[in-house]
Amino acid sequence: MFGWLTRLFSSSAPAGPRFEAVEYKGFVIHPEPGAEGGQYRLQGRIVQLKDGERREYRLIRADLLPSAEQAAELMIGKAQRLIDENGERLFD
Repeated sequence: MFGWLTRLFSSSAPAGPRFEAVEYKGFVIHPEPGAEGGQYRLQGRIVQLKDGERREYRLIRADLLPSAEQAAELMIGKAQRLIDENGERLFD
């Protein structure tokens, strides 16, 4: 019943192929699609290094897509929009 919660918190490394990080306006976007039931969940991290401190925001959405490539591409777009709308407030 709560298997998805266990999977969410049991491993910091999502299952699935690895994708290159993308730099955007001083942030680094790491798309990390998670394999789930034959599809891929849109998820990843937004990272910023500021004054020697690493700040990280985990982005996990309900979106399921048929390929890891589509999930990674959509994650990058959503992350860019979050950065445009929130900037550094993302980490507050």
